Amino acid sequence: MNIPAIAPTHDADLAAQLAHAIDNKTKPLGSLGTLETLARQAGLIQRTTRPTVHAPAILVFAGDHGVVAEGISAFPQDVTWQMVENFLSGGAAINVFAEQNGCTLQVIDAGVAHEFGPRAGLVDRKVAHGTRNFAVEPAMTREECDTALLRGMALVDELPGNVIGFGEMGIGNTTAAAALMHKLTGMPAAACVGAGTGLKPEGVLHKQSVIEDAAVRHAGVNAPLDVLATFGGYEIAMMAGAMLKAAERRMVLMIDGFIVTSALLVAARLQPAILDYCVFAHCSNENGHRQMLEELGGKPLLQLGLRLGEGTGSALAMPLLQAAVNFLDRMATFASAQVSEKS
Repeated sequence: MNIPAIAPTHDADLAAQLAHAIDNKTKPLGSLGTLETLARQAGLIQRTTRPTVHAPAILVFAGDHGVVAEGISAFPQDVTWQMVENFLSGGAAINVFAEQNGCTLQVIDAGVAHEFGPRAGLVDRKVAHGTRNFAVEPAMTREECDTALLRGMALVDELPGNVIGFGEMGIGNTTAAAALMHKLTGMPAAACVGAGTGLKPEGVLHKQSVIEDAAVRHAGVNAPLDVLATFGGYEIAMMAGAMLKAAERRMVLMIDGFIVTSALLVAARLQPAILDYCVFAHCSNENGHRQMLEELGGKPLLQLGLRLGEGTGSALAMPLLQAAVNFLDRMATFASAQVSEKS
């Protein structure tokens, strides 16, 4: 498996030019706060003092999980394909927010346990009809996992823009994400597990025990790609591959919630420099997301109490990225506006 090579964005000369450009806008130093940090990051990613947001896309990856057989979800597995149908008909939150903020939307069947047939708007990259039950056996073979990674990379190679947002849909995928977090960070399962689609406290405890038992069963699995194959999902693996390729192409990566961040966690274990390219859209209300963000050093732009997934946080944060590059490009300097600077 050839993992894309990702270069760190650090460039001292360019960073100094960006700082000078930002500080000389008609405002007190630092007064645009996080937008200044975001403008600087975009400039370093795109290697310019005039970064842009061009043809932003949001990719929603859908897949099913065999671990739902353990009763870890408040909703039946059929909801995965039903929600894909909702995406295709334009009725989901991500459809509303993507259109509102000028983002193209792709819905990808990475591994849904359903046959859609040829459908307008659906990108068919199905590896299999859902993963196996990781409580019993590995969710994927390494070959299947590698196929998902490669298909994610290929999808990004087809995109024309320079900003990509990530979303997902898959009943059971908070369990897969929590298991990945538990294995890759060493945090207790209790710190990783949350309510997902709405489990009651006893359901959360059951989910925790399923993950703990599976971690014992697969105790010898520790390498990132082996952990991904054993506990992950096709949509998570495909996202990880897409993230790696997007960073190699020096795109801005808009990271959504808990499941998307679990895919990034895998990618960052393979290529730590990928984090230079990531904008963390929000902190989810799903238990464990805040700790995962801290593990990755991510500072979320928004705190809205979201826990929907679908890439909704990525879409909602997109205007902030646009505002950051716009002020850097269009805002007057003290000299051009003939405004006196601080004495």
